[in-house]
Amino acid sequence: MKRQIGLALLMLVPVAAQAEEGRLMVRVRAVHISPADKSEAIPALGVPADAIDVSSKTIPEVDFTYFFGRNLAAELILTYPQKHDVELSGTPLGSFKHLPPTLTLQYHFAPEGVFRPYLGAGVNLTLISDVNLAVPGVGELDLEDSSFGMAGQAGCDVKLGQKLFLNADVKYVAIRSDVTLAASGQKVTAVKVDPWLIGFGLGYRF
Repeated sequence: MKRQIGLALLMLVPVAAQAEEGRLMVRVRAVHISPADKSEAIPALGVPADAIDVSSKTIPEVDFTYFFGRNLAAELILTYPQKHDVELSGTPLGSFKHLPPTLTLQYHFAPEGVFRPYLGAGVNLTLISDVNLAVPGVGELDLEDSSFGMAGQAGCDVKLGQKLFLNADVKYVAIRSDVTLAASGQKVTAVKVDPWLIGFGLGYRF
């Protein structure tokens, strides 16, 4: 009987530890966005493939992670609309803004350790706005209003205190859009932004 009670208490230790830390983690990160810059060729204009360049930038990001249990969690990644400059073979075309909320389901491999790696997969919905693009001699260009794609994630939390964590995180997000003539809607090319997002920050569990 004493042995059974002892085993039961040992099984409750991880649950108690997680309850003490809290099920909700809020992280604040600095994230560097590095687009893939893949685009179709435009034969009519003599433009080769991958000639469209979307600027890299570093942005602030906030995410909310809810732990369903010891290992499974869901993370909602948020920021505000981000402006990117666009070039065609080094010639400025203009800019656009995008808002890329992302939801992932994560598996945490060492939920009670000091070093806590995780993998995640999910979906991204990118909302595109404030498109201000034009090619001299061709006219104004437009992008699709939204892009829906998959997202992959790998990262780790390092415990600094009872509820405070250092976080490193890498994500790959599929963001794609047709480029059309604003006047006629005719497709000119298609771009694959498909950025890598590399982030570092702090997290706190409530």
